[in-house]
Amino acid sequence: MSFDHNEAPVLEALAKYRAAHHLPFTPPGHKHARGADPRVRDVLGDAVFCGDLLASGGLDDRRTRGRVLERAERLMAEAVHASHTFFSTCGSSLSVKAAMLSVAHPHEKLLIGRDAHKSVVSGLILSGIRPVWIEPRWDAERHLAHPPSVEDFERAFAAHPDAKGALVTSPTPYGSCADLHALADACHRRGRPLIVDEAWGAHLPFHPELPSWAMDAGADVCVTSIHKMGSGLEQGSVFHLKGDLVDPALLKTRADLLGTTSPSVLIYAGLDGWRRQMVQHGRELLDRALRLADRVRAAIDDTDGLHVHDRTDFCGPGLADDFDPLPVVIDVSGLGTTGYQAADWLREHRDIDVHLADHRRINTQLTPADDEETTGRLLAGLKALADAAPELPVGPAVDVPHPSGLRMEQTCLPRDAFFGAVEDVPVAEAGGRVAAEMLTPYPPGIPAVLPGELLTEPVLRYLRTGIRAGMNLPDAVDTGLTTVRVVAEGNGGG
Repeated sequence: MSFDHNEAPVLEALAKYRAAHHLPFTPPGHKHARGADPRVRDVLGDAVFCGDLLASGGLDDRRTRGRVLERAERLMAEAVHASHTFFSTCGSSLSVKAAMLSVAHPHEKLLIGRDAHKSVVSGLILSGIRPVWIEPRWDAERHLAHPPSVEDFERAFAAHPDAKGALVTSPTPYGSCADLHALADACHRRGRPLIVDEAWGAHLPFHPELPSWAMDAGADVCVTSIHKMGSGLEQGSVFHLKGDLVDPALLKTRADLLGTTSPSVLIYAGLDGWRRQMVQHGRELLDRALRLADRVRAAIDDTDGLHVHDRTDFCGPGLADDFDPLPVVIDVSGLGTTGYQAADWLREHRDIDVHLADHRRINTQLTPADDEETTGRLLAGLKALADAAPELPVGPAVDVPHPSGLRMEQTCLPRDAFFGAVEDVPVAEAGGRVAAEMLTPYPPGIPAVLPGELLTEPVLRYLRTGIRAGMNLPDAVDTGLTTVRVVAEGNGGG
């Protein structure tokens, strides 16, 4: 089959639809913006509404005989060396769940890095899959987790030969990466598939200086958020398939089970257009972004009190296997402040939004959208932050445990704890009880506590002190963590 990457099937079908002046008597009810509130139209613009139409019976005909989406997905697969690609308008949160449900059945085992995103844990709750947690490689000095090593997965396979496959997150939101080639080999020697949550790696296939792309490294299923490091719209995600260990029809049915029956054509168009842009110009765009990142990193490191994490910080024995330089991760602890305070100060005083913040860092990710003007404003804002730091109030300290104190025993399946009988108890009484909820500092969305884990005082103290310092815990039933939801006594809850 020949591929022409000058084509953008979704965008072209959308332009054709608009040029034909179709008159819809279908959803969406705004009907090309005519029914929308003028105040909404003033903010969003009519182009948003005119691109918001049914995928079938609108963008394509009632029976999708134009194969618009199918052609766009095939072009995406060819662009990134996959056998099959599926578009998702529900973000990678849906995509990774579909991948998990395609590899393991309820009560079957799946090896999973414990630094997984909360969407993976949601997949466990929905599916009843039994996780075998693989510990990340902890940098105890910097209080930072890197993807688990291949040796860690090998040991887990040896201890659990009935595991149906493995799931690893690479890159992490901080830009550290696993050795996917070796991990894929470890899985395939056992006839098991490898799922890679590569939500932060949409750009990786398009420049040789970046870490290995999951499909090129031999992964079976790869999940990618185009809206994160690509230029797609929010919720735009794709999941790719290669090899013969996962049935593409099965993967499609699992996604269909979880996905919406009213997908956003706007999001499809963003995915389609981004693929064309990257095939035609990705190398050039990323080359410019990487050179810009080099200059920005050097300038930040020259600012007193700031340190940019680089390859020497992240890679080495016991640490990550590779490193993406575009998430510019800045340690602000030299300013005597926390990442939470730094992020809030930059937003309030310089109208600059950073991606994630933790007890000592902020992440100011760069993409091909950035240039000397945007990074100049960032550098000026960081310099102003450094100058203002002596006058900032000293924020509460976050009590981060040693890595060994962060791990808790998984006493039952996440599904059983989440859906079982529960009760809310004061946080002072929660130690020794079994959690029935996720407790997730966000962003980046990696749960500190999972349903079914036996709560410990060091972890609860870390979260309590974190909240006082500015941590956001949005998925807790009590976001202030004065109470914790636990499995009821007499139901395995202590």
